[in-house]
Amino acid sequence: MSFVTAGDGTKIFYKDWGDKGAKPFVFSHGWPLCSDAWDGQMLFLLQNGFRVIAHDRRGHGRSDQPGIGNDMDTYADDLAAVMNALDVSKAVMVGHSTGGGEVARYIGRHGTFRVAKVVLVGAVPPIMASSDQWPGGLDISVFDGLRKGVFDNRSQFYLDLAVPFFGMNREGAEINDGLKQTFWNQGMTGSIVGQYACIHEFSEVDYTADLKKIDVPTLVIHGDDDQIVPIGHAGVLTAKIVPNAVLKVYSGAPHGLASTHQDKLNADLLTFARS
Repeated sequence: MSFVTAGDGTKIFYKDWGDKGAKPFVFSHGWPLCSDAWDGQMLFLLQNGFRVIAHDRRGHGRSDQPGIGNDMDTYADDLAAVMNALDVSKAVMVGHSTGGGEVARYIGRHGTFRVAKVVLVGAVPPIMASSDQWPGGLDISVFDGLRKGVFDNRSQFYLDLAVPFFGMNREGAEINDGLKQTFWNQGMTGSIVGQYACIHEFSEVDYTADLKKIDVPTLVIHGDDDQIVPIGHAGVLTAKIVPNAVLKVYSGAPHGLASTHQDKLNADLLTFARS
């Protein structure tokens, strides 16, 4: 397995597939998952001639599980360490959910020197939790519930969370055991310490200032049936804050649309990269 060592010594696992001279995609995954969540996109884009890179956030997947540094500034710096070590340039950065916050904070802290385009998929910015500035957000009790679920019995909690994550609780939908199991497996591979701390980072951190610094073409993709990160307080607002961003709404799509709408997302990523 391949690792980059972050500034504090934490080892960050990464995948790097394809011709090193090809145009790169860099993927940031959602919570509580790992880079495997992007397999359907990475294989497709690799087959279409792109270099594809993804890492496991610290405390998630195969990366180290430190008790410190489980905050968005450090996540962004870890991502920078990966991109610098691999000498990535002119990348299409793609972030899903928490990974969208990570991409935004990366640009907020490190700029767009290595970035050509950005895609935010079901992403958490500008901020999920309700605040004085953003009164339309979710009540903090929602995130306290997530913390309780992780603390009490995260194994069962992840099995249960997979159902609305992929929209399996909607009328006419079927339970897909494979998606539930891969969600559970990715979640349980990570650290309870890192995953618990990460809840604060995707819910209560304000990414508005970071979004305003995105000065490259940006595509915002969001499902209008996202039960985890509601579109009205996420994708819709983000598309208004990021200069010249384009919002593309997937009708009926859930939060886990990279799996449920894999072919549609793959086609949109390919078109956006080639445009």
